[in-house]
Amino acid sequence: MTFLSLKTADLQGKRAFVRVDFNVPMQDGVITDDTRLRAALPTIALLSEKGAKVILAAHFDRPKGKVVPAMSLAPIVPALAALLDRQVAFAADCVGPVAEAAVAQLQAGEVLLLENTRFQPGEEKNDPELAKGFARLADIYVNDAFSAAHRAHASTEGLAHLLPAYPGLSMAHELDYLDKALGNPTHPVMAVVGGAKVSSKIDLLQNLVSKVDILAVGGGMANTFLAARGAHVGKSLCEHDLLDTARAIEAQAASNKCQILLPTDVVVAEAFAAHAPHRTCEIGDVTDQEMILDAGPKSVAALAAALETAKTLVWNGPLGAFELPPFDIGTMEAARTAAALARSGRLVAVAGGGDTVSALNQAKVADDFTFVSTAGGAFLEWMEGKALPGVEALKHPS
Repeated sequence: MTFLSLKTADLQGKRAFVRVDFNVPMQDGVITDDTRLRAALPTIALLSEKGAKVILAAHFDRPKGKVVPAMSLAPIVPALAALLDRQVAFAADCVGPVAEAAVAQLQAGEVLLLENTRFQPGEEKNDPELAKGFARLADIYVNDAFSAAHRAHASTEGLAHLLPAYPGLSMAHELDYLDKALGNPTHPVMAVVGGAKVSSKIDLLQNLVSKVDILAVGGGMANTFLAARGAHVGKSLCEHDLLDTARAIEAQAASNKCQILLPTDVVVAEAFAAHAPHRTCEIGDVTDQEMILDAGPKSVAALAAALETAKTLVWNGPLGAFELPPFDIGTMEAARTAAALARSGRLVAVAGGGDTVSALNQAKVADDFTFVSTAGGAFLEWMEGKALPGVEALKHPS
């Protein structure tokens, strides 16, 4: 299975229904971060240059199938027009007569933004009739919203079966790097997985131990693995009901010849607060009143040494309470090591997930990673080895 390419398609005069992710953070009607708008610009520019009529569709927030004026996409129009340096038309509906009339006005190369797809009750239900309504607006379908690809909605999955379907440039770029990271990676492959709870990442860990050569576990999750090995973790965040699960994952890793890397020394404190009195100690020396808040220097050095041996890295989640200084040191140092290796061309480093992106930005190394996904849930489901409906629907028999 392969994907059709927009770069080689004849698009002159074609109406292109483009599913984008414009679910951007807004404060008092003003966009506070336009990253997702910028991500769509290359696809919009390519379609316009090739003479297509560009029809943009997106969801915003959770109106649950009702028209909620505060969740309209209208405020996005001026920001998008400024980024594109051209006029952007707006349709007050995403389907039916209002949308059809707006599309009929479009000339080749022009851009139209439709109203919030989730104002339609059939969107999240993947209603076939709504998908047909969308299809009436266009000649081809383009999905450039990888971040919504784990949802089987009418505009992300249903419509893809009704028109010639293409991945947008941003989607294709993401799929290419995800394939390099876990689909067809260069070994040795290392994964760094951190965050608070094992319970939220069981599927992820079970998938990774069958795919990677080294799995470094950090954050609160590491405490559960340490406790499963018999270590005392004091007041640390730890899911004591999941010790058997942690042991099962370790056994699965051993049978797949995947090395699990856990902290050997840790930074502990009695209070979960920035600049709380703290100390570094070996695993086994944590007192009843202390909680583990970061990986210690020996652990970070061991992780750095493992990174030096790897050719591919997939990273999801911090190694400690990185939002509270000085418990951000482990995450920051490991991120800088990975970034330096990626920058020198020795490592393909792919990262994703909200906390991970925040941590890499905090370390000022996000631009040095080979690829940083901002797709959140879709990135996590991909790491879990799950098929993403929005991607599967784009596949074309080769």
